[in-house]
Amino acid sequence: MEAPDKSENRVSDQAEPAAESEAEIARLSEELRRERDALLRTLADFENYRRRTERDRAAAAQSGKRDVIVSLLAVLDDFDRALQHMDDAPPSVAQGMEAIQRNLIAVLERNGVTRFNSVGEAFDPQWHDAVATVASGEMQPGTIAEELQSGYKWGEELLRPARVRVAQ
Repeated sequence: MEAPDKSENRVSDQAEPAAESEAEIARLSEELRRERDALLRTLADFENYRRRTERDRAAAAQSGKRDVIVSLLAVLDDFDRALQHMDDAPPSVAQGMEAIQRNLIAVLERNGVTRFNSVGEAFDPQWHDAVATVASGEMQPGTIAEELQSGYKWGEELLRPARVRVAQ
């Protein structure tokens, strides 16, 4: 009987570790790919969370600012009513009230709040709150004849509708 050739055993012994290391490399590559995908998903989730948090914070700030502005509109309405009845007041008092009203209007305008006029415009339920109708031979039916309380916009958003009387 012939003795097995030692060189054949060496070749097969070397082939097995090479196959095992290729399998290990493939397994590690797949594991690395999965870990990389998980990391990318986590980064994307965090970025989405950051954006959502920023958007929610901005919305909360806007909502708080809106509440303050709506409260200031009530004060401005009070100035409007007071100035309508300043006939008997000394001129200095009337001028002081007008100056305060102008300052308040300027503060609101700097914050993007503008008054819109309604008299003579067509009634639009999105912008106007009709509280009554009036007979009018001068105006078309559906036209705003009188504004009882001013309406305001904040940018392009309606802040408060105008309270109006509509011609019949």
